Amino acid sequence: MTTPVYQNFIHGQFLANQTGETFEVRNPATDEVIYYVEVADESIQAAAIESAKEGFALWSAMTPIERSRILLKAVNLLRERNDELAKIEVLDTGKPWQEAECVDVQTGADVIEYFAGLAPAQVGQQQMVGNDFYYTRKEPLGICAGIGAWNYPLQIACWKSGPALAAGNALIFKPSEETPLGAIKLAEIFSEAGVPAGVFNVLQGAAEVGQWLTQSPDIEKVSFTGEVGTGKKVVASAAGSLKDVTMELGGKSPLLVFDDADVSQAVSAAMLGNFYTQGEVCTNCTRVYVHKSIYQAFIDELKSRTEQNIIAGDPLDPNVNLGALISKNHQDLVMGYIDKGIAEGATVLTGGTVLKPATAPNGYFVAPTVFIDCSDDMTIVKEEIFGPVMCVLVFDDEDDVIHRANDTHLGLAAGVFTKDIQRAHRVIHRLQAGICWINSYGNSPAEMPVGGYKQSGIGRENGIETLDHYTQTKSVYVGMSNIESPF
Repeated sequence: MTTPVYQNFIHGQFLANQTGETFEVRNPATDEVIYYVEVADESIQAAAIESAKEGFALWSAMTPIERSRILLKAVNLLRERNDELAKIEVLDTGKPWQEAECVDVQTGADVIEYFAGLAPAQVGQQQMVGNDFYYTRKEPLGICAGIGAWNYPLQIACWKSGPALAAGNALIFKPSEETPLGAIKLAEIFSEAGVPAGVFNVLQGAAEVGQWLTQSPDIEKVSFTGEVGTGKKVVASAAGSLKDVTMELGGKSPLLVFDDADVSQAVSAAMLGNFYTQGEVCTNCTRVYVHKSIYQAFIDELKSRTEQNIIAGDPLDPNVNLGALISKNHQDLVMGYIDKGIAEGATVLTGGTVLKPATAPNGYFVAPTVFIDCSDDMTIVKEEIFGPVMCVLVFDDEDDVIHRANDTHLGLAAGVFTKDIQRAHRVIHRLQAGICWINSYGNSPAEMPVGGYKQSGIGRENGIETLDHYTQTKSVYVGMSNIESPF
């Protein structure tokens, strides 16, 4: 059987590059090459810009309600093809089917639906100034670029295209070279729904293609999801043409579990916030601070549930709830952190090894790992690992644990578990993080803005305010009387 080769998606169709250069994509659960993708060479890049200019001219001239109707057709197609698209995400990412089937496609569709509904609701202002008046218009930016990450490929493409297209922009999207197929399928769905050619183009490739996008003078905005170091490079590159940027970057997020918390619920949150999508989630609560009075009960239940309730194996098996890491290199990176944690004196409560499940023996699996006897200065407590590795720490004093939780250059997310409503809000208001949960963890509905403090990001995705990041305000002054001039 011939291995498929996918081309870049430009102006509503696939377009061959001129160099013939391709890259391979492997299934993380099997280590098998499942398809090849052509790299976006200079000919593709030039075609993408010209196409986007044409698409933008048509799309921005439509009324918001017209754009809304087309986007809602795309939403329906996404939902109709949920299982087909979820399978692609499983094969590309290694995540379990039971997650992709009910989260990845559905939440992506939710976001496009949300912004399709908001598109006609954008309004300007009008105010009298003496006898004159001015009014403002919300206008699209033009051609925007989206650069996605590999952990939620289709969802991220939806998160970026939803507000960008609803506001009237064209979007050139570059998915991660690890997981490039979901964005292609989204592009096909947009075309089928009636989005004009050129409004959503997909470019394929690694860092050099992303760098070209951030430097191109024809692109007005870059929205990037990925790790902090790469995000800094994107910002620096975009600064050359004063592009607007949105950055959704990494985290080392704290979960604070107070002495009155429901222990079982807190354990559920900690497991969800460390082992879901095999730990490859930027908001994960990888630093779990537990009050000393319930610490033993917490780690006893955590150990038991981790060892008894987690099933690793073929991600397409609906019973599997722990998938494979994205690549062999990433598996080695995660294992390197685990080795460093042991070397620095932390104790492995459970896990700490590579896994070779019987149903997926060649996959890049790491056992769900919990460290105890941790201190705040350990590497595993300070640096983002992006794997199924949890550090449990002990605290006694509220002010002290808030200080410890905030003692990081990152600030993406945070959580608090307590039955004391006053303490819940008092503490969450002092935590330096952009996405916070009380007695919950990880929920990210389309209505809620998400983004980071400090080095975890710039701007927000989702929520009403995101449309402001994809529009610019034009002020129009209207003179109602004769001009008084000294000339």
